[in-house]
Amino acid sequence: MESRINLMTTDFGGKAFKRIIAVGKVIHDSAVPQTILQLVELRASQINGCGFCTDMHSKDAQAAGEDSVRLNLVAAWREATVFTEAERAALALAEEGTRIADAQHGVSDETWEQARKHFDEEQLAALVTAIAMINAFNRLNVIVRTLAGSYQPGMLDQL
Repeated sequence: MESRINLMTTDFGGKAFKRIIAVGKVIHDSAVPQTILQLVELRASQINGCGFCTDMHSKDAQAAGEDSVRLNLVAAWREATVFTEAERAALALAEEGTRIADAQHGVSDETWEQARKHFDEEQLAALVTAIAMINAFNRLNVIVRTLAGSYQPGMLDQL
């Protein structure tokens, strides 16, 4: 399989990605724990079938010291005992926010209330933005078939 286009090498794509990446940096500078952001980005990427983002976020999390057992269990987080209540609330929010069309009313009140128990308004704003942005990244990469496997932690930091 080959990528359809490398958006980063086009004038428009390069400009757009730099701005999207800048939003990601704002999110990662928020008060939401990095571990939670990494788990959320990984889970949404798994759901959306984005190989590049799944590769990137699992490698970035591992480089930051995340345990491989936890990373391997993200896809089955409901049945795993290795996640905190805050992480579980964030993963539920990420799943419902990613599968928004699958639910009659988007994110359920129950899931939102669980997230509110663990995150203040600023953190919720960052978490919701993180979910929206990773879904945008996933869609861009899936549409153009960005290939997975070659990502190295930090390789996008210079953008």
